[in-house]
Amino acid sequence: MGGVSTAERDRVPKQDRSRVTRQRLLQAAVDCLAEHGWAGSTVAVVAERAGVSRGAAQHHFPTREDLFTAAVEYVAEQRSHALRALFPQGTPRPQGTPRGDRRAVVAALVGLYTGPLFRAALHLWVAASNEDQLRPRVTELETRVGREAHRIAVELLGADESRPGVRETVQGLLDMARGLGLATLLTDDRARRERVVDQWTRIVEGVLDARGEQRDQGDQGDWRGQGSRRDRRDEGD
Repeated sequence: MGGVSTAERDRVPKQDRSRVTRQRLLQAAVDCLAEHGWAGSTVAVVAERAGVSRGAAQHHFPTREDLFTAAVEYVAEQRSHALRALFPQGTPRPQGTPRGDRRAVVAALVGLYTGPLFRAALHLWVAASNEDQLRPRVTELETRVGREAHRIAVELLGADESRPGVRETVQGLLDMARGLGLATLLTDDRARRERVVDQWTRIVEGVLDARGEQRDQGDQGDWRGQGSRRDRRDEGD
């Protein structure tokens, strides 16, 4: 079993060592869950993969449920931070184009539902459907992670959810991304995924840009109306 030498441990403050150990356990738990599923992922297996003792693992996470729900939430938070880092100014607007490159954002959101994290979360959801002790914790976790994903989508897309249909469109986008993630578990059809991303980008743009077009048309109508009133006044004079 891998580990850290005594000399290395002595050079690292105890609090930092504890944080590093916790992070290694969390990442190892997600990796084990993605590779072996719930049945094959025990605390002992995770501890061995992380290079720590089982006692150290149970010191940080007294129960198996504690370990795996914390692991999925931890990695989900890391992915959220990484996604925001890709678009630090919100939706990218290359070369001053009138609209942002929303396709890049849609593709990045789809990416949240692919890879080991989504696979691990899926195993956790399936286990929760059969285990009463795990179900409420996973339900609460899914609510928090889903709410954060929605918040990020709204932020990066620049969506105004006070307008009719916008919130439903954003949620539909995330539901679609989850469905693509499920499909990718069996076959990684990249060409199909790219076409779906293209189509959903058009849908999102159509909904988000519709209000601006209506406002522009309204402004033009007001201008034309004002011009007609001025013309009538001039004729009367």
